Amino acid sequence: MAAPPPVFGELVGQDAVAAELAAAAGTAAAVLRGEQVTGMSHAWLLTGPPGSGRSVAARAFAAALLCPYGGCGHCPSCHQVSAGTHADLLLVRPEGLSYGVRQTRSLVLRAAEVPSGGRWQVVLFEDADRATEQAANALLKAIEEPAPRTIWLLCAPSPEELVTTIRSRCRLVTLRIPAPAAVAGVLERRDGVPPERALAAARAAQGHIGRARRLATDAEAARRRDEVLAVPARLTGVAAALAAAADLVKAAESEAAAITTELDEPERDALRRAFGEGSTGKGVARALRGSAGALRDLEDRQKSRATRLKRDALDRALLDLASFYRDVLAVQVGAEADLASAGHERDVSAIAGASAPETTVRRIGAVMACRERLELNVAPLLAVEELTLALAR
Repeated sequence: MAAPPPVFGELVGQDAVAAELAAAAGTAAAVLRGEQVTGMSHAWLLTGPPGSGRSVAARAFAAALLCPYGGCGHCPSCHQVSAGTHADLLLVRPEGLSYGVRQTRSLVLRAAEVPSGGRWQVVLFEDADRATEQAANALLKAIEEPAPRTIWLLCAPSPEELVTTIRSRCRLVTLRIPAPAAVAGVLERRDGVPPERALAAARAAQGHIGRARRLATDAEAARRRDEVLAVPARLTGVAAALAAAADLVKAAESEAAAITTELDEPERDALRRAFGEGSTGKGVARALRGSAGALRDLEDRQKSRATRLKRDALDRALLDLASFYRDVLAVQVGAEADLASAGHERDVSAIAGASAPETTVRRIGAVMACRERLELNVAPLLAVEELTLALAR
């Protein structure tokens, strides 16, 4: 089997997926040449756990479809896809908790346009599971009746996250969590992380490449995770459980606030400059008055994104808790597994010895239930308090 083209080099530990997508891109090129071939679909659904590389795979596939050389990784087209600036790539990244019908209808209209480069119009929809019910209906119509040169690439954690009518019309590609050794190799090659630290970060991140990189290179991120892993040992009673819940939520809010500040200010500055703030001349005052509505729209989007960032930060903390109890369970049943809770082995052993495997399974279930409640917009502090009380019992 021929090696996938260079654009798939960023996709770690997903050889079968890279081969499948590369073959489909070759079929797409044959379609453009007028050949009668099969194996290419106009709608794809890429699924896999967080950090498995869904978006990386979709971006590489888009590059291979749009590149005149099948994904060389060096031509202007490949560079533009990598930067998200290609004229025939519509990159959708929902920043808030949901993606609405008005946005989707606008996207569908743009997707129906003729590709300027003569190849394909590619729509890469990250986190397509955030589409509202009305938005999903609008999206379904576009996928059922696609424009001749339009290809939809939808990304979601699992097929069940999308309505049945959409996923039944998409070709499914499933990614799996990369092995820690593969992730560690990436950190060593690209980021210069020492091998031991790279492997520890890869195990801690449970195959999530982006998270592993942060844990290996950002001391503050590593410290926050260390505080989360210290929570189980703190749960000695009701008061301690409530205090731990408050600390978890506060830490998530602080992390989200730091990211929000980094993102918000440049966006506001760019919008003000676009409307002429700081400039003089005829029409500038009128333009500045007209910028008020655009600024309000931007602030609304930023508030929605801030809420999402806070929820995501808290979800990462919950996944770290789940990994801790997974290590406890591994010790209890004598499984030979790499532990993700490096630095907290003593706590893992103590809790493993003081409880039964059935209790650990119940605790992992409580963590997963808390994640589901947060997705249903339960107040974060209430949901986490219920969790820490359940873990303390």
